[in-house]
Amino acid sequence: MTDIHTTSPIARLKSIDIEALPTDGGPYNRLIFEKSPYLLQHFDNPVDWYPWGEEAFDKAKQENKPVFLSIGYSTCHWCHVMAHESFENEEVAALLNESFVAIKVDREERPDIDQTYMSVCQMLTGSGGWPLTLILAPDKNPIFAATYLPPQQRADLVGLKDVLQHIRTLWDNDPYDVQMGSLQISHALKQQDQASQEPSPLNEGPLQTVINYYRLSYDADFGGFGKAPKFPTTHNLSLLLRLAHRYKIPSFGAMALETLRQLRCGGIYDQIGHGIHRYSVDNQWIVPHFEKMLYDQAMLIIAGTEAYQYSGEAIFRQLALETAGYICHDLLDPVGAFHSGEDADSEGAEGTYYVWTPKQIEQVLGKEAGDAYCRRFSINETGNFEGKSIPVIAAGKTGVEKLQVLEKTLADPAFEVARQTLLAARRQRQRPHRDDKILTAWNGLAIAALARAGAVFAQPRLIAKARGAARFILQHLRQADGRLLRRWRQREAAISGFLEDYSFLTWGLFELYQADFCPEDLKEALTLTEQMLEIFADGRNGLFDTGKDAETVLHRSLAMQDGALPSGNAIAIRNLLRLGRCCQRADLVQRDEQLLQSGIKKFRASPQYFAKH
Repeated sequence: MTDIHTTSPIARLKSIDIEALPTDGGPYNRLIFEKSPYLLQHFDNPVDWYPWGEEAFDKAKQENKPVFLSIGYSTCHWCHVMAHESFENEEVAALLNESFVAIKVDREERPDIDQTYMSVCQMLTGSGGWPLTLILAPDKNPIFAATYLPPQQRADLVGLKDVLQHIRTLWDNDPYDVQMGSLQISHALKQQDQASQEPSPLNEGPLQTVINYYRLSYDADFGGFGKAPKFPTTHNLSLLLRLAHRYKIPSFGAMALETLRQLRCGGIYDQIGHGIHRYSVDNQWIVPHFEKMLYDQAMLIIAGTEAYQYSGEAIFRQLALETAGYICHDLLDPVGAFHSGEDADSEGAEGTYYVWTPKQIEQVLGKEAGDAYCRRFSINETGNFEGKSIPVIAAGKTGVEKLQVLEKTLADPAFEVARQTLLAARRQRQRPHRDDKILTAWNGLAIAALARAGAVFAQPRLIAKARGAARFILQHLRQADGRLLRRWRQREAAISGFLEDYSFLTWGLFELYQADFCPEDLKEALTLTEQMLEIFADGRNGLFDTGKDAETVLHRSLAMQDGALPSGNAIAIRNLLRLGRCCQRADLVQRDEQLLQSGIKKFRASPQYFAKH
């Protein structure tokens, strides 16, 4: 694994208030004035970075240079790798500074930019991910797209330096062809995004099709769908539970329940501190990509709560409450809202904070208790991750056996004492970086999750945490006219809210209303919904992802497909139906039906990508 040097005094300051930075006039670029923790991780790169904005594109036009665009986020392991290998490299920086205008974007602050160019990358390469690497013409049209690139060619990966030199040569020698090619890419993107939205009658065809997809792709041995790498995508599990209830077919529910059990027993779940990591590198959920994102926790809480409501199994109540406990303890800001996530890396490597050796366990717990813990959590001298062990319950056993071991573990006070002791010891380690920005959309999901779990499990403290987050968002991430804003950090709220900010927060407020029937929650949810319809309507049957008052990047996208998160459109559709029926607003129910009808052809073609609709 690539060593990433993150222990210098400058590195430790990279996501701290600018007032804490050294005052010696060091070689800082323009990112030093940003609030994003991701952009601040790059303020002392030798690359002459610009934040996204007209200043950078004006410079590219004036100097007739292509734009190098790098998109990532502060808790992204491979973003750190590329930064260390390339953006801290003087030779790469010289190439970029001489021949390109370099721009950094935090995908979490600007999902519109990320979504636009991720679609380009997927269209050109068949895949996507972060860091997202693009080269653009000065008019923002794409020329080249990729994800992580090493500085020099490695195995089947082209080298970044080769790409930069090649494109600069093309730009100098045949700029017309390069620009025409970039325009063709943008045109193809617009055509793809503007695929038929003609309304069609609603029917159950997509549900029947998705049933077949789940049956064929389900991993009967380890749960989940498809092969490695495996993502939790817990909104699929929620849909399975609904299908099981709707069609009275228990096998659908069994898929969801077994997947949640496997997740809870695996290394993808933090057995000591709780909460779920972003995805599993292997098909058995053992070795995760160690980032912890707020949205993943929220969706897992919801899936666990719904699994409990469906099955009555105590393990799912435990899963939901454990995960809720993690975000309330580890991601809650003193202002009352939730931070975005935690990094995969610490001490210069991925996963260091989370892995153990038998000797380390024995030093903390003693010989007898340490041996018992190691046996129960599959910790041995060989290890399952680079010579050390990620705690995993009953590795290699069947799902039924894992569940039995998990239930015994959770019922044994000795193992809970051991967990608490190890957690206290782990907190003495260097903790991974925490991205402390507050995002409206992700907090909306957390509010929905905590309010739902609090109501179902009679936990008023969770409802109170949800209400505290909602109160902060409504008070501090709104303009005077009520327009939602996207991000808050270091006492600054900024960036016009996107469709997902409106729809996710409205979902949270409706769940709060259902939890304790405070009429103000329903009133705010209706206000946001009416504002959403005004700002994001496409004039036909859909909702754009960006508002009519916001910047347009190439074109206004209208995304209905779910990814790691449900789409803004998906949750807007659910909100319209629930609010319309609850408030006897026929106009909202009608709008809901129009949105569903406009997407029915897409739902029928690939229903697995529309689980929340």
